[in-house]
Amino acid sequence: MTNIAVLVSGGGTNLQALIDAQAAGKIENGSIRVVISSNQEAFALERAAKASIPSAVLRRRDFGSAEDYDAALTALLEEYEIGLIVLAGFMTVLPDSFCSRYENRIINVHPSLIPSFCGAGYYGLRVHEAALAKGVKVTGATVHFVSEVVDGGAIIAQKAVEVEEGDTPETLQKRVMREAEWILLPQAVSDFCAGRLSVHGAWVARK
Repeated sequence: MTNIAVLVSGGGTNLQALIDAQAAGKIENGSIRVVISSNQEAFALERAAKASIPSAVLRRRDFGSAEDYDAALTALLEEYEIGLIVLAGFMTVLPDSFCSRYENRIINVHPSLIPSFCGAGYYGLRVHEAALAKGVKVTGATVHFVSEVVDGGAIIAQKAVEVEEGDTPETLQKRVMREAEWILLPQAVSDFCAGRLSVHGAWVARK
């Protein structure tokens, strides 16, 4: 059984998708052991509590250096014997040393079809605002491994979502979540825990 930590910062809709998938038996050989938030007011913490999942708050600003934050986060993950880290709307940039230590064991979901609208500065509604400003007809979501390069890790899965006439960043965000993120992320987590993912350089294959 792979122990999973989910890192969050806000409402936790992707966390809820994982909780629901776990309750439905759709996360093969995996279990969410702890939810870690960078924000003590995050609603995601309430979602964790309702599902009887332990949680903790680690705020980057409470630590004097990236190394101190790295050490505290690593200690918490080791306490729960975590084998997979899932970033589900986590707004803190992880130190390079942390990404290296947990190489190919950190998964993120990004609300665009990488390499479009990704990298530094592209998060949350900003991604959808950029997509609409560009006038694209199709957007979507990407699940990928996390590396030292923001949104630069090997891609696990992508799903396209159509942009509709009259879309706002908010309506587009909700559709991408519903039609892509909430489907892709639980499946990728299940595939990882079941040993179905194989990383080859910059790409991922299913065994």
